[in-house]
Amino acid sequence: MVRENFEDKLQVLKQQVLIMSEMAKVSLSQSLLALEQQDQTQAQSVFDQDNKINQIEDDINDQAIWLIAKEQPVAKDLRRLVMTLKVTNDIERIGDLAVNIAKSVLRINNEELPVEKQQVLTTASVVEQMIDLVTEAYVEEDLEKAFEIARIDDQVDRQYGDSIQKMLTYMTQHPSHISPITQLAFISRYLERAADHTTNIAEAIIYLVKGKHVDLNN
Repeated sequence: MVRENFEDKLQVLKQQVLIMSEMAKVSLSQSLLALEQQDQTQAQSVFDQDNKINQIEDDINDQAIWLIAKEQPVAKDLRRLVMTLKVTNDIERIGDLAVNIAKSVLRINNEELPVEKQQVLTTASVVEQMIDLVTEAYVEEDLEKAFEIARIDDQVDRQYGDSIQKMLTYMTQHPSHISPITQLAFISRYLERAADHTTNIAEAIIYLVKGKHVDLNN
């Protein structure tokens, strides 16, 4: 009975992590829609969601720490709780990056953006796919999907480098557009960082299943 009660609490935590992950993904999607449409109202909507993400992170972490202290778990149970703390931190950072994107959209306002905006949105779509895939890996404890995240992250890194080079060239040729293009470059960087945090989550999944640390960012 005690073991079943502990397992129930772990499942509740897992469901809360999934809710938090979905909230962060919604925030990211809202910020990217705001970029695509250059919609100030849409950008503003991201800020309220961030407060909710921060609150659920605090709730999850409090519960995980309480379970570690009360149950003194070992082996995979302990790894699961440690992983929960790691994963919620990375999800929260993805939510923060969505806020940063929204702030950049507000700064761009209605200024004209070059064709490079579409390349940034293409990268954004890949990052959203990464979040979906790592969520599946988390639910299923699927190592193959976790390792696949690293391959996709390499693709995002290449796209980020290519985008920055094109933006630098554009700014050289159109110095009057430096301000909005700089914000677009920031957004590209935020997406690259979101991909890195998704990769961190994949590493945590591998740690849970295999009991060893791996570095997928290298």
